[in-house]
Amino acid sequence: MAGIYIHIPFCKQACTYCNFHFSTLYTNAAEMVNGIATEILLPNEFIDHSQTIETIYFGGGTPSILSTSSIIQLLLCIEKKFTITANPEITLEANPDDITAETLIYWKNAGINRLSVGIQSFDEEELKWMNRAHNASESIKCLAEINDAGFTNYSADLIYGSATQGNKLFPKNLEILFQYKVPHISCYALTVEPKTALHHLIKKKKYPPVNTDEQANAFETICILMKENGYEQYEISNFCRHGFRSRHNSSYWQGKPYWGFGPAAHSFNGKNKRRWNIANNTLYLQSIRKNNIPF
Repeated sequence: MAGIYIHIPFCKQACTYCNFHFSTLYTNAAEMVNGIATEILLPNEFIDHSQTIETIYFGGGTPSILSTSSIIQLLLCIEKKFTITANPEITLEANPDDITAETLIYWKNAGINRLSVGIQSFDEEELKWMNRAHNASESIKCLAEINDAGFTNYSADLIYGSATQGNKLFPKNLEILFQYKVPHISCYALTVEPKTALHHLIKKKKYPPVNTDEQANAFETICILMKENGYEQYEISNFCRHGFRSRHNSSYWQGKPYWGFGPAAHSFNGKNKRRWNIANNTLYLQSIRKNNIPF
């Protein structure tokens, strides 16, 4: 059994803390999707195509900015090249501002059966500081719409440990997720990565350094609240109700092979070798045009 990761390297805007590979210029999104589709179909000696695929994960970047036809195009290429198990977990990372009752229907019809929603916070000031594209009301609205659309398997991301948050705000964020009975919650400590806006602000002394002691205290509180509300901690940052572990993320910890497609996507053969694609959209597409694997 193996997994597939698809990296969609586009975002509407750059979050203050993010160092993932992405571009805010996505006028060539269709060309990129065609490039990723081509990569999936190219001969690749590193990939063991005899492995049955049990999970597919659309990450980024922001995969939810793609058209439904682009998502279907990539899934059809995967089906053409690989054998997929009868009950795969197919996850799409999505931001609240991209989620509507209509898009949820489209995604479900395309084959998406799990969502990972980048909420991060329900506080307006904190969302502005993070430079997120959505607001708190959009986050709450999307949770209701996800439940109404019948998506029983989904996750919500939260970030803790920012100076704008304090010790009292994060439990309030969790309480909202508990109210909507979100089956899976990922809680990530704010980290300072090189070349991010956050790193620049701290370097210029325009924002205080991350307080790791406060983050540790916040994490202890998170673990207590999760347990009290029926969530199991199955990984350092991940909590879920019974039966809702992320199969894809769990496979990483279990050492199963996974194949990455798209700029900056990583692959692991399940034994002793890893490989990753070039983290440059232009060079990635240039390589694909020559029918070369872009690593």
